Amino acid sequence: MVETKIITVDKNRPEKDKIKKAAEIIRKGGLVAFPTETVYGLGGNALDEDAAKKIYAAKGRPQDNPLIVHISDILQLEKLVKEIPERAKLLMDKFWPGPLTIIFNKSEVVPFGTTAGLDTVAIRMPSHAVALELIKEAGVPIAAPSANISGKPSPVCAEDVAEDLAGRIDMILDGGKVMVGVESTVLDLSEKVPIILRPGGVTREQLEEVLGRVELDPGLAPGEKPRSPGQKYRHYAPKAPMTLVEGSIDNQVKVINELAEKLEAEGLKVGIMATAQTRHLYTRGHIISAGDRTAPLTISSNIFSILRKFDRMEVDQILAEGISKEGIGLAVMNRLYKAAGYNVLKV
Repeated sequence: MVETKIITVDKNRPEKDKIKKAAEIIRKGGLVAFPTETVYGLGGNALDEDAAKKIYAAKGRPQDNPLIVHISDILQLEKLVKEIPERAKLLMDKFWPGPLTIIFNKSEVVPFGTTAGLDTVAIRMPSHAVALELIKEAGVPIAAPSANISGKPSPVCAEDVAEDLAGRIDMILDGGKVMVGVESTVLDLSEKVPIILRPGGVTREQLEEVLGRVELDPGLAPGEKPRSPGQKYRHYAPKAPMTLVEGSIDNQVKVINELAEKLEAEGLKVGIMATAQTRHLYTRGHIISAGDRTAPLTISSNIFSILRKFDRMEVDQILAEGISKEGIGLAVMNRLYKAAGYNVLKV
């Protein structure tokens, strides 16, 4: 057990003295959780194999699940990769800083401990002021998966991080709740047609405006083998079993109400993840609205915190509505599929 210091920082203008303390921990091989625009990351020196081992140990993360490397300027990128493809330059101009991770062939500078033995490295430049200042002050790229116990819902605030990792890491920089709420999009450019390995904060539609046709990894579907090693593992799972209900709004509400009535008759405590448009239509269960269906970013920023709230409420079963897969809705549904263990009812 280590003493985990929790330091509140201004999310827009992080205080220099606080960032310096966190950066010193990173340089000495320690671990610092910090906010990005997507979720909180668990940061360690990406060029330090021992720091990578500490990240895996703190999270209980499988050893073949590579870490995403975060940078604060393009000069750092040039040292970490063998080459920067032209398509990557177009994407960086458009989406960096931001929630897009691009896979490159790594240089010898990046240890295999960070990439889980792969010859490729996943890199992004976050847009959150705290993240950028920390990377810049540390003077090294920072490897940072989500700052949670592996398999649990990702953290969108410092309290989530502390719940999972207090006593396991050196410091948490508390910059308040994040904006996007789902992790970055991971894009593979090694094929003729770019492939999304993980949908996230940059949408497929946005990528296609720059690159033309972009495919989804077939392994994102249940039962298929994903190209990205990390995608084969259980993610975002609440403690209670979860059922995701897809279909028209009327059918979703009807089926969820019927299921909730049946489960409560069995003496079970039921949590319902609704939306602003449907919350008032449920007559049973513990109902929480994830956000507005017409503004899916409001939903993406809430789903993980709602799953954690259901954990704290100790519900026995979670019933969740599906939403449209357009825009960031694709990333939301990807997370909900995984949280439900692909237990999906189409109605």
